[in-house]
Amino acid sequence: MIARDRLIVGLDVPTVQEAERLVATLGDDILFYKIGYQLAFAGGLEFARDIARDGKKVFLDMKLLDIDNTVASGVENIARMGMSMLTLHAYPKAMRAAVQAARGSGLCLLGVTVLTSMDEQDLTDAGYEYDPHTLVLRRAEQARQAGMGGIVCSAEEAKAVRAVIGPDMALVTPGIRPAGTEKGDQKRVMTPADAIRAGSSHLVVARPIVKAADPLGAARAILAEMTAAV
Repeated sequence: MIARDRLIVGLDVPTVQEAERLVATLGDDILFYKIGYQLAFAGGLEFARDIARDGKKVFLDMKLLDIDNTVASGVENIARMGMSMLTLHAYPKAMRAAVQAARGSGLCLLGVTVLTSMDEQDLTDAGYEYDPHTLVLRRAEQARQAGMGGIVCSAEEAKAVRAVIGPDMALVTPGIRPAGTEKGDQKRVMTPADAIRAGSSHLVVARPIVKAADPLGAARAILAEMTAAV
């Protein structure tokens, strides 16, 4: 798998018009895009369908969690949209329902373990008894058992998670920050090269590209760093 197949640019922008400009700027260099809440609720779902029809891959970052029937119904419709990846929170019942609903569609379901913006105190405040590392590994094993296509976790946990899920599942890591860039609101981050070496199959990069003065130059620099790491 080459770097172009492994870099996912997060379209964390407020309007479809801005997303369209960014995709046009990045052109053929970028194949894969993530669409999350911000853009989804500003017309981004139709935009996701459009760029998928144009040959781009779309990672729909919806982090689904609900009763089994609702999760399954949502997954069935998302699969019909032509999406490549979809996130849901890594709760065992929800994952099993989603896997059954996506069967035969080619949609890669990703279990979100612990958000990269959360640390041990955040988990304590939320009522969890586990530290981030322990909870990530527990949910990774539950995702493997449920038949999920992959895991979303911090690159800091990538090596340990890869040992749990084996070589075939996707391991998608957000919170990627090239050396010298600001962490922003992320607390568990890693450089692109280090994330690849740790076992990540896909890297999600948003602000370091989206907010760059030269988004295409920033994307190409990250692709080059990823290629060198491989």
